[in-house]
Amino acid sequence: MLWSKKVQPAQEGASRAESCRLDAEALYRSGSHHCAEAVMESVRLHFTPEIPESVTGSVSGFGGGSGSGCICGAVSGGTVALGMVLQDKKRTTKLTRDLHGWFREKYGVTCCKIIRANNPKGVCPVLTGEVAGKIAEMLEQK
Repeated sequence: MLWSKKVQPAQEGASRAESCRLDAEALYRSGSHHCAEAVMESVRLHFTPEIPESVTGSVSGFGGGSGSGCICGAVSGGTVALGMVLQDKKRTTKLTRDLHGWFREKYGVTCCKIIRANNPKGVCPVLTGEVAGKIAEMLEQK
């Protein structure tokens, strides 16, 4: 197992998008995952559980805006998660564009430093969940 803390999947009866949102936020808040890892793991669990948990480690460098404060790690991790599920370059590119547009509309920018400076403390767990939920919505429409 890659992470020491496990988070129970979200409540049954919730939509898959809502479950992804809740699970990603819970993973982030648990301290076992940062933004990119939480999005990736939540999407993996709900869409490609046959893929090993260890794949989530492939986005470990994206947390905190790839360590430099640039692009939001939740968005970066989400981009990788889209590719993991879709396995289709054209669709992944289109949905990545859609994800970035949605995120910019919601937060004004995709830059981690600016988001953290312009939003209340503690915004990261919430936006991590929102990104995972949005990706699940997008994937369910495919």
